[in-house]
Amino acid sequence: MVEDTVRVAIVGAGANTRLRHIPGFREIDGVEIVGVVNQTQESTARAAEELSIPKQYPDWQALVSDDDVDAVMIGTCPNLHCEISCAALEAGKHVLTEARMARNASEAHAMLKAAQAHPDLVAQIVPSPFGLEHESRMRQLIEDGFIGDLREMVVVGAADAFWDYTKPLHWRQDAEISGYNTLTLGIMHETAMRWTSPTTRVFAQATTFEPKRPSKVGTDILDVTVPDSLQVLTELSDGARGLYHFSGIDLFGPGHQIHLYGTRGTIKAKFNDGEQIFVGHAGDDDMTLLRVPKEQLGGWRVEAEFIGAIRGTEPVRLTDFESGVRYMEFTEAVHRSIQTNAPVNLPLA
Repeated sequence: MVEDTVRVAIVGAGANTRLRHIPGFREIDGVEIVGVVNQTQESTARAAEELSIPKQYPDWQALVSDDDVDAVMIGTCPNLHCEISCAALEAGKHVLTEARMARNASEAHAMLKAAQAHPDLVAQIVPSPFGLEHESRMRQLIEDGFIGDLREMVVVGAADAFWDYTKPLHWRQDAEISGYNTLTLGIMHETAMRWTSPTTRVFAQATTFEPKRPSKVGTDILDVTVPDSLQVLTELSDGARGLYHFSGIDLFGPGHQIHLYGTRGTIKAKFNDGEQIFVGHAGDDDMTLLRVPKEQLGGWRVEAEFIGAIRGTEPVRLTDFESGVRYMEFTEAVHRSIQTNAPVNLPLA
């Protein structure tokens, strides 16, 4: 169906959908955004008007069952990803779902099973944006042996997003909506997965320094059910060790970084003010900024990859449901380790 029109409908026209997905789809020839549904009838009408989308649906069930829809873009919170994805695939629709994949590994496996039952349909997860610019160059460096054998990996996501406890409870702090993922652990681990061997064991600890938050609605004070501080030790299949530090309450924290320390060299990827890669080899006096010609940089092409996969011109590389299950199992293993105060092996039994 290379030249066929692909009709996309939107479930959840939130910030990222408006910022990236809708403009991304509209840049592709032969793609039409035909319908939308939001949380309420009022927000659906508002989104349809603001985004010039012709059709409104009373609920997501009506959207996925519409014969005039070829593909469903799911921009909701994670608590709905599994149910909508499975229903859309069963209805014969291609699926692009916002990250994180789901709330837990069980839901992720259900989504993968639904995708495998419909191999003719495309099932894709919006990938971690970290590392997209330098993805090709990073892979080349690692494959060419720049760092030698990986010994240690450090993954950091520490900032002050939740430092102010007077701000209302965010959905990412509500486990019923967000699931087992803590802070930006899942999105950073997904990036690290692209550059390292699989994680085989985790041992984690976590705490919540600010356990109460005001509600967005009314005067209730609510429990924070997702930790705001997390540390994880890991083992990788090639024998390397990993150290993860995540925090939402670190004033002037280091932000988001991934460090790879090998037998021959070091790579430090920093994702704070844009994307910067620093490299240092044995014998160098200091690390230097990796400079890649602009024409060789990668970038965001999620919607193009999704439509390309539907049309049969390219595969889904970032991110397929199999990769999503792997990072969902990692985040659940971290959760289980916190609960039991014991190491957890991967893949999960």
